[in-house]
Amino acid sequence: MSSLSEEADRPRGSLRSRAAALDAAHPLPPVAVTEFPPLPDATLYLDGNSLGRLPMRTSARLGEAVTHEWGHGLVRSWEHWIDLPSRVGDLLAEGFLGARPGEVAITDSTTVNLYKLAHAALRDGLARDRDVVLTDAANFPTDRYVLAGLVRDLGAELVVLSLDSIGGPSAEAVADELRRRSDLANRLALVSFSHVDYRSGALADMAAINRVAHRAGALALWDLSHSVGAVPVDLTGDADETGTGAGSGADLAVGCTYKYLNGGPGAPAFLYVRREHQKRLRQPVQGWFGQRDQFAMAPEYDPAPGIDGFLTGTTPVLGAIAVETSGGLLSEIGIGRLRERSMALTGWLIDLTDAMLAPLGFTVATPRDARRRGGHVALRHPDAYRISRALTEQARVIGDFREPDLLRLAPVAASTTYTDVWDACSRIRDLVERGAHLRLDTRRSRVT
Repeated sequence: MSSLSEEADRPRGSLRSRAAALDAAHPLPPVAVTEFPPLPDATLYLDGNSLGRLPMRTSARLGEAVTHEWGHGLVRSWEHWIDLPSRVGDLLAEGFLGARPGEVAITDSTTVNLYKLAHAALRDGLARDRDVVLTDAANFPTDRYVLAGLVRDLGAELVVLSLDSIGGPSAEAVADELRRRSDLANRLALVSFSHVDYRSGALADMAAINRVAHRAGALALWDLSHSVGAVPVDLTGDADETGTGAGSGADLAVGCTYKYLNGGPGAPAFLYVRREHQKRLRQPVQGWFGQRDQFAMAPEYDPAPGIDGFLTGTTPVLGAIAVETSGGLLSEIGIGRLRERSMALTGWLIDLTDAMLAPLGFTVATPRDARRRGGHVALRHPDAYRISRALTEQARVIGDFREPDLLRLAPVAASTTYTDVWDACSRIRDLVERGAHLRLDTRRSRVT
C-alpha cells in the first residue's frame, strides 16, 4: 500500500499509467466493449448497483419487440410471450443462481415477491406452531417493512438483530440469538436476510446461515438484489455440516434484475422456490397467471403446479424481454469471470482510496477481504451527501449516497476499466481538495 501512497504524491500520471497497464493485462471482455461503449462527455458511471447500464443489444431487441411483436404481431405475440416468466427464470437459474429448471420465475417486483414467499413460509411455520421471523436491522428497508406488516397481520413475532454495520448478518449472530432466547428454538419459522448489504457491500455466508436456520427447524429466505449478476450463487446445491459443499441449501429467494443484470428500470424481479417446497408452500396472491390452465377461466382458483403456482399477474413483457436479452449477454461472459474481475476492481478502488482519498477524510466501510464483499464499495465521509451531488453535477462521476454518510461506488465488472476507477478517484480528490462540494446546500433531494 505504501508504494501506492508514494505514487499518489507524484505527478498524477503515475498511478494512471499503472491503471492502463492493468487494463492491458486484464481487458474488458470483447462483448462488453461492444455492448457498453464509453459514455458521452467522459462520464464515469459507478452506480450499476442501483441501475445497470443499457446494453446495445437490449436497445435493439426492445425496438424489435415494440415495432414487430407489439406493433405488427399484436395480441398474437402472446403465443411466445406467455412463457417468458419460466423461460427467463430458467436462464437466470442456470447462468447466475445455481438453481434447477423450474425453480425460478420472473414476476412482479422484489417487494411483492418477498411478501408472497415470506407469507407462504410463515403460514407453513404457523401450521407447525412456529411464529417467529428473524431478520436484521440493516436489512433493506422494503424487506423490513414487508416482514413487519406480515407478522402484524398474521399474529406472529419479528425479531430484529442489531449487527455490525460493515460485517452484515452471520451464522454466529443467528446462533447467538437462538442461545440468548431459548424460546426461539421451537418457534423460529423463517430467517430472512440480504445476501449483500445494500450499504456496506458486505457478503453474507449464506450456506452457514442456512445450516443454523435448518437445524432450528426454520426456512431461509434470501434477498439477492445486490448479489445476482455480481456474485456466483448456488441456491439449490447443498453444503454439508462442515461447509465443504459448494451449495447454500437455500429454501427461498427473491431479487431484482435492474442492477447487475441490466434489465432496466422497473424490470420484473425473480423468485426462487426450491423444488422440494413447491407442493407444500402456497403463496397468498392468487392471480390468473398462477392458475392451472388459466385460459379455461375456471370459477375457482386451482394453483398451477411447480414454480408457475407462484406467479400472480400479467407479465410486464418489455421488461421481461430486456432481462432475457441482458441476461443472455452476461451469461456469455460468465458469472465466474465477472466475479473475478469485480473482486479485482473493487480491490483496486479500495487501494486507491487508501492512497488518494484517506488524507481527505474518506474511510472504507466495506470488507477488505474480497471474498467478503459484493460488487460495490462504500466510502464513509462526514460530507458524503454533498460530495455525491457535486460529483454528479460537476465532475461527471455518477455514484450514489446512502444515509448517514456513505458514498457508494460500483465498478461493475462488465463495463468498468481500471482506468475508469483511477479517473473517478482522481476527480473525487480534485473536487474535495478544491472544496467544490461546500458550495452546495445540505438539503436532501428525493432521490439520493
